[in-house]
Amino acid sequence: MTEAEETVKAAPSVAALEQEGEIAADYVEGLLDIADLDGDIDMDVEGDRALVSVIGLKGGDLVGPGGEVLEALQELTRLAVHRQTGERSRLMLDVAGYRERRRAELTKIGTAAVDEVKTSGEPKALKPMTPFERKVIHDAVAAAGLRSESEGEEPRRFVVVLPA
Repeated sequence: MTEAEETVKAAPSVAALEQEGEIAADYVEGLLDIADLDGDIDMDVEGDRALVSVIGLKGGDLVGPGGEVLEALQELTRLAVHRQTGERSRLMLDVAGYRERRRAELTKIGTAAVDEVKTSGEPKALKPMTPFERKVIHDAVAAAGLRSESEGEEPRRFVVVLPA
């Protein structure tokens, strides 16, 4: 079976994604209670992943520098979902709108890299990024009609924008 066939076969149903969201929301709510932090949980399904957002939090303690704490919380939350469902989760966790703001910034970076590559005709390597950040860049590059690839090893994995 090809990777594409496995992806199609493994596409979770909306009900399964909603269940992931509920499990994740309960887990994150428990963490907020332990940390004595006030925040509301919002759940949604977008495409093929559950989205859980913590809104109404003050300060960036749960985001950390460059989103490092948020990335760690997301992985812990995915593990909690996996423990209960037995399925790998692609859940996306956001805190105080950080990912949406970062997505807008990254789209600008991706678009600027595309413009530079179109002008120079040379590949452009970007700085190392998290998987979320690389995905946003790849999407921005594809929307502009160019190709991109990820290179390197975690945590120094980065995107290279390629000329047409």
